[in-house]
Amino acid sequence: MHDALFQPISIGAIDCPNRIFMAPLTRGRAQVPGFVPTEMMQTYYRQRAGAGLIVSEGTGISVEGLGWPSAPGIWSAEQVEAWKPVTDAVHRAEGRIVLQLWHMGRTVHPDFLGGEAPVSASATTAPGHAHTPTGRKDYEPARALSVEEIARVVEDYRKAAANAKEAGFDGVQLHGANGYLVDQFLRRSTNLREDEYGGSAQNRARFLDEVLGALVDVWGADRVGVRLSPN
Repeated sequence: MHDALFQPISIGAIDCPNRIFMAPLTRGRAQVPGFVPTEMMQTYYRQRAGAGLIVSEGTGISVEGLGWPSAPGIWSAEQVEAWKPVTDAVHRAEGRIVLQLWHMGRTVHPDFLGGEAPVSASATTAPGHAHTPTGRKDYEPARALSVEEIARVVEDYRKAAANAKEAGFDGVQLHGANGYLVDQFLRRSTNLREDEYGGSAQNRARFLDEVLGALVDVWGADRVGVRLSPN
């Protein structure tokens, strides 16, 4: 077992020198306002470049999708430029790093959205509390995305994927787990829709499929992964 962990493995187009992968770890070290990566993050990821593959902390694809204090984003030019020294530091240390793309859906508190309601597959409210810049607060009701807005969110993912490529990442992972937006479409408890995005398992997976299609258009299938929560 010990020897096997240190054997190389190829994950799609990414050749990894060992099988010890670094999981995504939400840290809250980005600069606010702007959700911009910082020099501290360069050091953090460079120090871990000996992993076979680093999966970055969850990174917001849009203002609408990010609801964690001081987490980084990938929607603005400033964020892209600030990620470049991070990926460069990992690559100079002979590491590999992919960006985890994150839309939190109904778990974005209105405090992050200028008071506007968060979006989700359906008009539901998440249980528990949100972390906000001013402390823990109850989640608030989300509104359902229209079909037209779903298409716009898919394009937000596409833009984020293109930004990740410009920032120097080796690929992307779609965060489709842990009760965030993609997961909210997949689950019957949060997807109450009666259109082509709700009802059957195939319909509930339609949003996931469309987002993955957009990511593959940018990166190719061999540099795109997806994180799911079996339940």
